[in-house]
Amino acid sequence: MAQSFLGTGWSFPIAPDAIGELEYAAYEDSVRQAVWIILGTAKGERVMRPDFGCGIHDLVFERNTVSTAGKVTQSVREALLMFEPRIELVDVSVVPQNDVMQISVDYRVRATNNAFNLVFPFYLERSAAR
Repeated sequence: MAQSFLGTGWSFPIAPDAIGELEYAAYEDSVRQAVWIILGTAKGERVMRPDFGCGIHDLVFERNTVSTAGKVTQSVREALLMFEPRIELVDVSVVPQNDVMQISVDYRVRATNNAFNLVFPFYLERSAAR
């Protein structure tokens, strides 16, 4: 019954399936989508939950350096530990590449003990001053 603890909900992004009904995400797919939503949401973006999200969006105009990668790693760790209790965070690694940082999140779903990896691209914006 560990699967029932993981839950079922609307798939993200919300869209109809082939017969016009809403698509659902269940169990471990629901967890994967929740991790993606946490990383893709800037703090303050949700009016009723201003604390929800990940602080990486505050770093969008930073230089693509090892120091920035460390800040991104810390922000991702804090957000996932705060907002996704269904996972055990195994590792977060950030690899700077040109104007994008590849964020790799290794996690284990607590209810099933299955391990997963998610890669989230974080795009840094160039300013005219560079």
